[in-house]
Amino acid sequence: MTQSWLDIGALEDIPRRGARVVKTRHGCVALFRTAADQVFAIDDRCPHKGGPLSEGIVHGNAVTCPLHNWVFSLETGLAQGADSGAVATYPAEVRQGRILLDCARLIAGRAA
Repeated sequence: MTQSWLDIGALEDIPRRGARVVKTRHGCVALFRTAADQVFAIDDRCPHKGGPLSEGIVHGNAVTCPLHNWVFSLETGLAQGADSGAVATYPAEVRQGRILLDCARLIAGRAA
């Protein structure tokens, strides 16, 4: 699978421990910026009740769903603790202060 990088914007456009939603025809992707300035991209929809993960609380490399407190790893997309389930993850990185999202998985049908 080839990479197809999309420039989302400046790292500074997302506050630390915050998120930004990118709407695509394949669904919404939440881009998260951690306190350590790492960037992660996952599906914006919690598999439990469909909560918007972009509105959740970012802590470390995880996000807590705002609806029912499920916690997801931003690195793997896996639910943490006693909960089970996962969200798709997408490659994202910062280059020269710009956030880039690899859209190849979105284009290929959202395979994780």
